[in-house]
Amino acid sequence: MKWKARPYAGDMEQPQLALLSLLAGVLIGATVVGLIAGALRARHRSLAETSVDVPEGVDAMLGAMDDPAFVCDMSSTVLALSPAAAVFGVQAGEVVASEELKRVARVARDTGAGVSENLRLRRGTGPAEARLVAVRATPISGRLTLLVLRDITERERVEEMRRDFVANTSHELKTPVGAVSLLAEAIESAADDPEQVRHFAARMQAEVARLSALVNRILSLSRLQASEELRDVRDVSIDEVVTAAVEAHTVQADSAQVVVVRGGTKGLWVRGEPQILTEAIGNLVANAIAYSPQGSKVGVGIKLDGDVVEIAVTDRGIGIPESDQHRVFERFYRADQARSRRTGGTGLGLSIVKHAVQRHGGEVRLWSRPDRGSTFTIRLPLSETPDLDIARPKQRRKGRKAAASSPVPVKEDIV
Repeated sequence: MKWKARPYAGDMEQPQLALLSLLAGVLIGATVVGLIAGALRARHRSLAETSVDVPEGVDAMLGAMDDPAFVCDMSSTVLALSPAAAVFGVQAGEVVASEELKRVARVARDTGAGVSENLRLRRGTGPAEARLVAVRATPISGRLTLLVLRDITERERVEEMRRDFVANTSHELKTPVGAVSLLAEAIESAADDPEQVRHFAARMQAEVARLSALVNRILSLSRLQASEELRDVRDVSIDEVVTAAVEAHTVQADSAQVVVVRGGTKGLWVRGEPQILTEAIGNLVANAIAYSPQGSKVGVGIKLDGDVVEIAVTDRGIGIPESDQHRVFERFYRADQARSRRTGGTGLGLSIVKHAVQRHGGEVRLWSRPDRGSTFTIRLPLSETPDLDIARPKQRRKGRKAAASSPVPVKEDIV
């Protein structure tokens, strides 16, 4: 029987030890590499958080923004900004002047999250009107904060005007609607008395007319405020517009025993919608008649002031105190509440005048003194006279130039 030699245990363990050593080396190497990479990432993160350098691409982004925006550091020094930021006095390299903006940036930086607030800020450095601005502050690093500003003044003003308009309209409509309801009940109760029925019916007709006028004026004002441009723009003769406006109120003038006197420069033209301009001038004439005493005159004068056509309507009525003159173009404002109730005034006429003239690129001016009367002047851009008569263009232009040189009415027409 032959015996075989058994291998020595140490010979079998040598490859295993080598493999274990290799694996241990790999693990140690990977751990070292991971530690180094983590250290580098932490270093880069720390540098980014403590750096005051504006990140790449931020300048290009700000340059393409229409809204005011800027990046500031912990000391509120502006490092980058959009072109529109100068509107609020923000300048590169300077400290932000507004304490409110500093506070919003500090809150965003401390919390590490975006912050939104509405602030009242002034444009530039002068005594300009404070604007309502929506501010959004966002931290872009540990030391840098991006602030974006959006002027929402007009949006808030329009919203406030809408709320006031709805509230005022509801209030104004309640009065004639309530009166019609009461008068209908009165007619029903007085069915056996013909005289009373006629009396109440006449009053009902007056309230219905007042309600109809109010609704029509609300619709006119809403159209002027809602539409972005005029629909039927063409050359408009001021002579024809004034004539139409005055003739539309002849009955009112006769009833009030007021004489309307028309005069001034002839042959002037503007660009616009004839119907809207006629209504605007007619509202001024109607107001002047309503606030004039019996036996007085209302003047409607036209003149050329440079490249501007002026249509002035003057009365000798109660006048408007200086403290109230800034309010006369507000919706539903009435200088004399009692007289407005008697005449059926809606308080919307002058508001319609203002918006109509603004839509034509013009303005309305007011001069008034208590117990001396008022003058409302519509100013519109002059338009070239259209060639209505090709055979006599030079003669027509010469006539208009001569008329324009006279600042006083060249002829007085009594309507």
